[in-house]
Amino acid sequence: MSQDALHQFPIRVYYEDTDMGGIVYHANFLRFIERARSDWVRALGVDQNAMRAAGEVYVVRRVNADFLAPAKFDEELVVETRPQEITPARLILKQTVKRAETSLFEAEVTIVALALETGRPTRLPAEIRALR
Repeated sequence: MSQDALHQFPIRVYYEDTDMGGIVYHANFLRFIERARSDWVRALGVDQNAMRAAGEVYVVRRVNADFLAPAKFDEELVVETRPQEITPARLILKQTVKRAETSLFEAEVTIVALALETGRPTRLPAEIRALR
């Protein structure tokens, strides 16, 4: 996969993202990377509403996450999303949340497409398979 497959998504930390200690609550990192994945898919030209109308959706099958350093209120962060492995039915992404050059959170996320009617795996859209 080429280097140009890297997608960057800016995030600002709002008060609602923080815990009592004033740092980003751990579960919110998962929200940040979800937003970045949705933006990445949209940038590829995949219409998730059309997919759902056609009876298919993306689901997260697995997340392997490492919390490396805290993020705090009002900081500007960037979520980097990069494909690691693509098969016809599975996509593995590396997602990193950074403050400048400092990695705060890293995750390996496995995505699959499912048929809504049966709940069974189906092929990923051509726009994603073409990244191989």
